Amino acid sequence: MSDEQPVPYPFSRPAALEVPVELAELRERPIVSVVLPSGDQALLVTRYEDVRAVLTDPRVSRNINRPGAARMTKNNKMFQDPKMDPDPPEHTRVRRLVMKAFTAARVENMRPRVQQIVDELITELEEGPRPADLSEGLAFPLSIRVICDLLGVPAEDQGKFRGWTDKFLSTGKYGKEEIQAAMGELGAYMGRLIAAKRATPADDLISALTQVHEDDDTRLSEYELHWWCRILLLVGYETTANQIGLTVAKILAHPDQLAALRADPGLVSNAVEEMLRWKLLNGSLSMLRYVTADIEVGGVTVPKGSSVIPAVESANWDETVFARPGEFDVTREDNPHVTFSVGPHFCIGASLARLELRVILETLLRRFPDLRLAVPVAELLRTKGTLIEGLAVIPVEW
Repeated sequence: MSDEQPVPYPFSRPAALEVPVELAELRERPIVSVVLPSGDQALLVTRYEDVRAVLTDPRVSRNINRPGAARMTKNNKMFQDPKMDPDPPEHTRVRRLVMKAFTAARVENMRPRVQQIVDELITELEEGPRPADLSEGLAFPLSIRVICDLLGVPAEDQGKFRGWTDKFLSTGKYGKEEIQAAMGELGAYMGRLIAAKRATPADDLISALTQVHEDDDTRLSEYELHWWCRILLLVGYETTANQIGLTVAKILAHPDQLAALRADPGLVSNAVEEMLRWKLLNGSLSMLRYVTADIEVGGVTVPKGSSVIPAVESANWDETVFARPGEFDVTREDNPHVTFSVGPHFCIGASLARLELRVILETLLRRFPDLRLAVPVAELLRTKGTLIEGLAVIPVEW
């Protein structure tokens, strides 16, 4: 391994809608030593084929509850839970049940409801003050309403999740006590909701999971049920909301690309995939893995016991895979990005996120032909101290 000093990771961005400058020359080395917000060290995997190989290698574990494994942060364990096994076969068993709510067919059946919510929110924006904040007025309320509808969270309770999510994903914004208190509140709420769904089932995911009557090696335990419901709410909400905001802002910041979409709305799907490739949402800190046996990555031996991060944002800019990777191009067609991961941990909510992004863009293009940012791009600011650094405010005019 290299004797070079580890560099801080995640990398900082030169501007809110740009990628870290390190990406331009990162793939000169297949492995880069980095230091995480926790102060622990890990190895960053930089090249497309190597990232895919690491994400599908059974010797690379997602279980970082191990002695000597690197931590993401000092005060927040986030996705770490010693009672949950995040690797196959246990993870596969649980995932198979949860995935029933996220099949392509079921997600597509949600399109009318997503469209209804988007239309209602945009009407409220039209009738409200200007400039409007696209983040608070559209991205976040859409995301929370969709995921809560799917899971079966009552409308009157949906506003509670913003604070819980903010603390769950903190990498320095909140202290340990605040994070633990928020997780305790969420856990108590989820316990009450699951009990209510078990007593009076409805047509939603939590009800379906409480009613599973398969044999013991396939159904969810009580603890697994609580854990998955919390994770789906917290992560599904925050990631999609911030991705929506970043997507719209990036397109508005590129008048030539916006004009291409207005001229051909059929390019919306391409635009969504291009924004996902750019991976403005966050780095790959949440992809942290633990190596259970010696592996080879790009001709370099990574020893057992190492902590590695498959750098998806670097893979998505690999010049051997993507033509002109530094160009934002909504007409790009050959776009095999790995933003949603690959292998056993491919993002469960990928189809739903894509649906929300497409409906948002299609509707904004149709209803706001003059939509534009109300401030210079340089004035857009990202949130700080959290795993998912979206835009703090997205002021728009039309």
